Amino acid sequence: MIKSFSSPLTKKSTFILAVSLFGLNAGVQTKENETPTEQPKNIIMIVADGMGPVFPTAYRYYFDDENTPLVERTIFDQFYVGSASTYPATESGYISTSVASGAALATGKKKTNLFVTDSAASATALATGVKTYNKAIGVDQNKKPQLTVLEWAKSIGKKTGIAVTSQIVHATPASYIAKNVSRKNYNPIADDYFDLRVNGKFKVDVMLGGGTKYFIRDDRNLKDEFVAAGYQYIDSYDQLSTLTPEQPVLGLFAKDALPAELDSKQKNRLTTLAKTAIKQLENENGFFLLLEASQVDWGAHSNDIAYSMGEMKDLAATMTYLKSYVASNPDTLVVLTADHNTGGFTIGARGVYKWQPEYLKNFKSSPNKMAKRLAKKTLSVNNLSDELGFALKPEELKQLEVILLEHTIDIKTNALSEDKNKKNLVTRYYEYINKIIDLRTNSGWTTKGHTGIDVPVYAFGKGKEKFAGFQDNIEIADKIFALMGKSN
Repeated sequence: MIKSFSSPLTKKSTFILAVSLFGLNAGVQTKENETPTEQPKNIIMIVADGMGPVFPTAYRYYFDDENTPLVERTIFDQFYVGSASTYPATESGYISTSVASGAALATGKKKTNLFVTDSAASATALATGVKTYNKAIGVDQNKKPQLTVLEWAKSIGKKTGIAVTSQIVHATPASYIAKNVSRKNYNPIADDYFDLRVNGKFKVDVMLGGGTKYFIRDDRNLKDEFVAAGYQYIDSYDQLSTLTPEQPVLGLFAKDALPAELDSKQKNRLTTLAKTAIKQLENENGFFLLLEASQVDWGAHSNDIAYSMGEMKDLAATMTYLKSYVASNPDTLVVLTADHNTGGFTIGARGVYKWQPEYLKNFKSSPNKMAKRLAKKTLSVNNLSDELGFALKPEELKQLEVILLEHTIDIKTNALSEDKNKKNLVTRYYEYINKIIDLRTNSGWTTKGHTGIDVPVYAFGKGKEKFAGFQDNIEIADKIFALMGKSN
């Protein structure tokens, strides 16, 4: 039974969701050419948000041992099998008739496919095998709820889990669990995690990531509701080792997203959460686990290569752990891909044939944290070199002082609030620190948004061969459905 809840979906569509979508036959339907023995017991789906093909390449050079003549291959290179296109449904893009092509003007059509997806549309495609519009969470172009691979896994008796470095109601994890017309409706999405069920059961047995502010609210305390329903609740990494096996768990380790890897006290936090999730999920019927390296994307949106490489390092550690897990559990499939590419990052820029990632290897914190500390004056300009791990040039130190001077003048001449003034100074420092890093490494960027290029696909374990070659993102979902015995 599904409890009543507030959601942009209509009551009618919620009823359809309860009766038609989740009233599933728990029996496994096997394709004629596929025997049950070919189906993996466990499936681990990893989405590296924003990780276009340049990021694993950059990580290879970042990872390289300078003392050897060849560039060492990484954990990603070991399991590369193909690529995927990521375009959303045509309804994702609209053009005004005033700027439309002649053909569009002649027909009066306003719809066009702009080919660049957001995380919600792409994650919904990866989760459901259905193209949809940008910002959609688990619904199609007509805003009708769609079955996800996680929900199907639950319906056939598998345990399910998510472990992410964003808030757990962010676009990617939400698309596997919730049903909403917009990714921005965080509170109703959080409500879906409790209210929407599969055959009367909670959809997700293990939920690990950030987002306490969406689960402990003035209007509803979902944390307490989950605890009353039998879930363990933890809010610190130290508690991971105290969890009772077999019992479902909600673990929220930050008010919103987890700190960046470069700033995290818990290093390799995705790896840590993945290990815990798997330990909690293991059972004789198997499990489906979604992992998301959420913040590769956020570094790219900020054109901050140090941030993104820190996230790639955590992802690489996670993949290395999963390699050992699959070696001991060969009936497990691991698939890694991205929802889209972000930032238009280039290895080499300004016509200079070099890239120098060694400047990224000794950061004591993220560039954003450095900028905040400079603004609060808890870090001096003269000590910034120690945080970066390389010496700043005299002209760079002088420019940082100019930024503060210009900011002081702006305060005197502009009627900005104190809070906006602080944010403005942090932004100026942050952008300049990133400029210094880009010049040192010779990194380039084309945008602070997404791009429409294909993304890499990696796979290992049982069933990996199905993901070889080129495919569209909806085909990844179709293949996972098939590997869990769902026929079309």
